[in-house]
Amino acid sequence: MIRMRSSQRARGGPDFGPQRALIAASFVSRVGNGLFNTAAALYFTLVVHLPATQVGVGLTIAGLCGLAAGIPAGNLADRYGPRPVWLTALAVQTVAMATFVLIDSWLAFTLVATLDRLAGTAAGAAGGAIVSRIGGERPAAFRARLRTYVNLGVVLGTLGAAFAVQIDTRPAYTALILANAASFAVAALIGLLRIPAHRPLPRPPGHSRLAVLADRPYVAFVALYSAMGLQYQTVSLLLPIWLSAHTDAPRWTVAAVYAINSGVCALLQSRLGSRVETPCQGGRAFRLAGLLFLLSCPLMALSADVPAWVAPALAAAAVCVHSVGEVWESSGGYALAFGLAPDHAQGQYQGLFGIGFDAGQALAPVVLTGLVLGLGHAGWLLLGVFFATVGAAGPPVAAWAARTRPARTPVQERPDESPPLETTTDGVPEHR
Repeated sequence: MIRMRSSQRARGGPDFGPQRALIAASFVSRVGNGLFNTAAALYFTLVVHLPATQVGVGLTIAGLCGLAAGIPAGNLADRYGPRPVWLTALAVQTVAMATFVLIDSWLAFTLVATLDRLAGTAAGAAGGAIVSRIGGERPAAFRARLRTYVNLGVVLGTLGAAFAVQIDTRPAYTALILANAASFAVAALIGLLRIPAHRPLPRPPGHSRLAVLADRPYVAFVALYSAMGLQYQTVSLLLPIWLSAHTDAPRWTVAAVYAINSGVCALLQSRLGSRVETPCQGGRAFRLAGLLFLLSCPLMALSADVPAWVAPALAAAAVCVHSVGEVWESSGGYALAFGLAPDHAQGQYQGLFGIGFDAGQALAPVVLTGLVLGLGHAGWLLLGVFFATVGAAGPPVAAWAARTRPARTPVQERPDESPPLETTTDGVPEHR
């Protein structure tokens, strides 16, 4: 019996070595994100002594500037291969994050934050292209499984940051920032050693670096995903404010609903995500998610109309429903994002996908706190109707996009450092 090396695929199966490596790299970097994000606002306001308004303006500027890197970084990933772009972006994030411990002014903070967001957007575009290359014939399922470990990493990082926040000293906050910088470096090292450097795929004649913008079905899908992305901050931002201002629920309820959301997503992401592979399945998953959000939003609103001892249970039940919807929404998004993108332009398409998501997240605080909270219970109901309407558009957009896609052919390529291409008995290339 001949044993195959771990870097090769089993006959007819996926190459799990690079997948495990990307999971490990992503997990490490998200632990670092959890450490930093939990205490970032406290560090910049209490240690650097920047006014909270200046921190908010600086982060907004950084976030908007970061959007500009998505498509250019994706084009670089398509032209030179995704791994070099991804590793470069992680290196820049390492330096930018470490530089945060040296800043002493708003201008320096904004410049460093902008550099960090530009690199983060580039890493997302190139990382999406890597997922497409090592995910085999099921990149959406792999991306769903990857998200499970990403969620776990953020939760662990958040728990670790609680100790530093409790200590509340400059060295403690500095340690969190440097730990996040180190997490990017470790992720890059894992990628350098264990993730293959795939060669760029041949591009058809007439390929444009802005071809994704002319792909109207894909742009329509990105717009839907951006709008549906408001649901993430419904749990992380809107519900905590609602519980604090409109209910007598114990303060620990806020932490509990966040933990429930993360836990449900971690438990169900791979299980449900494996059922959503094709664009048409993605469209149906979008519709189901919208209906679940239509149910969860009014339930969250009702937490203000029940006794204090009932409010935590009702909020938890609403978040459970919402979290199942989140799993279907993200799974549908992955199926459409990867399934509609041509193989030779995955970086460019994932770049636009990331831009749409980030833009939606940038607008979410204004929409949720300004409109929904301002209207009270009616605002929650309208939010649920909005999600259901967006979800209902998923199947027709997916069908429209599917009709405009050319027939796919097997990708004939291999990583630079991999053994010569082998073919399975059914004709599927060993490295895809």
